[in-house]
Amino acid sequence: MSQFATYPSLIDRHVFVSGGATGIGAAFVEHFARQGSRVTFVDIDREHAEALAQSLAGERHAPRFLPCDITDLDALQASIAAAREAHGPVAVLVNNAANDVRHTFGDTTGEQFDRSIAINLRHQYFATQAVREDMRALGGGSVICLGSTGWMKKNAGYPIYAMAKSAVHGLVNGLARELGHDRIRINALVPGWVITEKQRRLWLDAAGEEEIKRVQCLPGYLMAEDLARAALFLGADDSRMCTGQSFLVDGGWV
Repeated sequence: MSQFATYPSLIDRHVFVSGGATGIGAAFVEHFARQGSRVTFVDIDREHAEALAQSLAGERHAPRFLPCDITDLDALQASIAAAREAHGPVAVLVNNAANDVRHTFGDTTGEQFDRSIAINLRHQYFATQAVREDMRALGGGSVICLGSTGWMKKNAGYPIYAMAKSAVHGLVNGLARELGHDRIRINALVPGWVITEKQRRLWLDAAGEEEIKRVQCLPGYLMAEDLARAALFLGADDSRMCTGQSFLVDGGWV
C-alpha cells in the first residue's frame, strides 16, 4: 500500500489556486488543504467549487472559494487581494486554470485567439506579478505554472492551446532569474494525459485506452492526484533549490 509524503513546511502556508473547482485544480485544492495549508481558489464554476469547499470544511483550514473569471485581470487581482486580506501573503501560487477546447487553425478568429491566450497563458503572467511582493515580504515563495505535454507530441486539434502551453516554459525561464533574487521559485509542472472526469466523458475511448497501453511507460491511468503530489513538493521547502525547471508527470509518455 502506497504511503505518500507530508510536508510540515506547508502547514498554515497560504496557497492560491486558479481553476480549482474540478479536475486537476480540485486535486491541488484538496491535497494542499489536507497538508494544513490555507487554500484560496478561484473558478467560474460555482456549483462544483462550493461543493469542494464544503467537502474539505473539516480540515485544519477550510479552503476559501472566490468566484472569478481569470480572463478579467481586474477581477483576478481583486481576488488575490481578497485572499491576502483573509489568509495573509500568498506563499504558493498554482497557475492552473486552462481550457483545451478543440479548435481548427483555418477557422480561428482573432477573438477566439485572444480568448484562448487569456485563459491558458495571460493570467499566469499577471497572477505571478500580483503575488511577487507577498513572496518577497515572506523571504521567498513558489510559483507553479501548469504546462502540458500536448504540444510536445505535436498533437493536432488545438493549435492555440499548444502554443500557449509551450509559452509557459518561456515564462518560467524568463522569470526564474529575476524572481530568484528574492528566493522566489518558479517552475512548470507538466502533465501527460491525466484521466479526469472530463477526459473520460469527452476523449477516452477504446482507441485512447490502447494508446495509453502502447505509449505510456508505466501501466495504469495518470490521475489528478499524481500531479497534486508533485505540486506539494514544489510548494514545500523541500524544493528550495528548484527553479526554472519543467517537472514532467506523464507516466513516461514523452
